[in-house]
Amino acid sequence: MKTYTPKQIANTLNVSTTTLRRYEEQDLIPVVPRTKSNHRFYTPIHFQAFITIRALLKGYDIPIVYEVMRMSKNARFEEVLWLVNEQQYHVQVEKQRVEEILTMIQNADFTKYKNVKLKEYMSIGEAAQIAGVNTSAIRHWEHEGLVHSERNKENGYRMFSISELRKILVISSLRKTVYYIENMKSLLNELDTQNYGKIEHSFQLALKNLNNQLLHQMKGIAELIKYIHFYQEIKI
Repeated sequence: MKTYTPKQIANTLNVSTTTLRRYEEQDLIPVVPRTKSNHRFYTPIHFQAFITIRALLKGYDIPIVYEVMRMSKNARFEEVLWLVNEQQYHVQVEKQRVEEILTMIQNADFTKYKNVKLKEYMSIGEAAQIAGVNTSAIRHWEHEGLVHSERNKENGYRMFSISELRKILVISSLRKTVYYIENMKSLLNELDTQNYGKIEHSFQLALKNLNNQLLHQMKGIAELIKYIHFYQEIKI
C-alpha cells in the first residue's frame, strides 16, 4: 500500500502540516498510523479524507464539513448524504428568495409578498417572519442605520412601514455579498430613489455567488463519494 508523509500531502493540497494535524485533532479522519520511530504516515484513505475536507470547505460551512467527516468516520453514510442534500436544498431556497425579492423590487405595486397581504405598518415580529430573519438581526440593522422604525403610540413598540420592510428584505438577501455597511446604505438609498440599476447588479452578483456555491458543493460531493467508497472497500 502506498503511504504518504504529512509534508507530501500538505504540499499537494497547498496547506500546512499544522492544518493536517488540526483535522486529525478534530477527529475528522481515520486513525493515523505511525512508524516504529513514532512518525505519522498516511495511506490513500487518509489522502482522500484530506482531499474531501478541502473540497467540501469550498461549498459548505465549517461546522457542516466537520459533522460530515465525523459521521463518515463512523460509517453513518446515509445520514451524511441526507445532510449534504439538506444543505443543497438551503441553497435552492436562497436562490428562489433572491429571485423573488428582485422581482418584488422591480414591482411598483408592493402590497403583497409571498401571497401575504402587507399592512401599512408591521411589528418587528411580523417583519421578521415575512423576511425570514431573527428580530435581533433587524435590531442590529436598525442600530447600523440601515432601516428605521416608528414607535406605536399606544405601547411604544417598533413599527416598520412597507418601504422599511422592503429594505429589510433587500438586506436579508444581500448580506452575504454586500460586505460593508456603507455599501449597503448606498444601495438602500438607490431603493428609496427607485434607481434600481445598482441593486439589480448586486442581486445578479448574489445569484452568481449561489451558482458558484452550488458548483463547489457538487464537486465536494464527488470527492465525498470517493471517500465513502474507500470505507466500503477497505476495512480500517
